[in-house]
Amino acid sequence: QVQLVESGGGLVQAGDSLRLSCVASLRTFSGYGLGWFRQAPGKEREFVSAISWDGGSTYFADSVKGRFAISRDNAKNTVYLQMNSLKPEDTAVYYCALFTDGSVDRSESYGYWGQGTQVTVSS
Repeated sequence: QVQLVESGGGLVQAGDSLRLSCVASLRTFSGYGLGWFRQAPGKEREFVSAISWDGGSTYFADSVKGRFAISRDNAKNTVYLQMNSLKPEDTAVYYCALFTDGSVDRSESYGYWGQGTQVTVSS
């Protein structure tokens, strides 16, 4: 059973930074791409960022490009989302997910999901 556990969320002010972490419990972590999605109240879940199995390719939604960075440490089974220059519109529950097949920006391409971590950005 694959488990993904996010951490690092919290309440910050606009312009601040946060780093989210996601630890995965699978032995073949290094063989999978991973993604981050978010869901704000009353809105659909949306793609934020993704990283390939070796970290060689990264992908970002236009809304976070230039502000967010994604990285991974395969030795620690962990993927990170560094969020800088946070805005109130970044407020959402952030989920990490394990990529299985398809397009990296589509939620149906991910087979396993974490429970999410809340990020709240005040103005």
